[in-house]
Amino acid sequence: MLFKRLIVIAGAVSLNLAGACLAQTVAPRPEPTTYAELANLSPPVTSGDIADRPYRVLGEVRAEVRKATAFSRAPSRSHVYGELWERAQRLGADAVVRAQFGEARVTLMSWGSRRATGQAVKFLTDAEIAARAPATPAPQPQPQPEASSPQ
Repeated sequence: MLFKRLIVIAGAVSLNLAGACLAQTVAPRPEPTTYAELANLSPPVTSGDIADRPYRVLGEVRAEVRKATAFSRAPSRSHVYGELWERAQRLGADAVVRAQFGEARVTLMSWGSRRATGQAVKFLTDAEIAARAPATPAPQPQPQPEASSPQ
């Protein structure tokens, strides 16, 4: 009888521990905020903006990713970002910034879909950046004060 109680208690404790492990959430990686960080991503898509390298906006890209069946998992962030990147590549983009997507939802034609938007951007080359920079004016010579002659 005591042995049965110990087995039941051990089972309950192990189930609680397993449930606690499954309930833990993994902190998402921080979104890149620099050109160098974004260039190392595959695909180069971020929800933030890149402020350390000028770019030109090619246009807004939109994507909708659907679940295959009612039992499939909801489209992940990486899947949604991959679809945005595919569409941005067609425009000749180097990256997608300000990417946003909503939660998966059931629609008339789908068991679950996620819509996403972002801005396809092309980073300026070093030559384009130099051409955009305002020319710095040449320094003006400062007038020298006249030395007063002794009288």
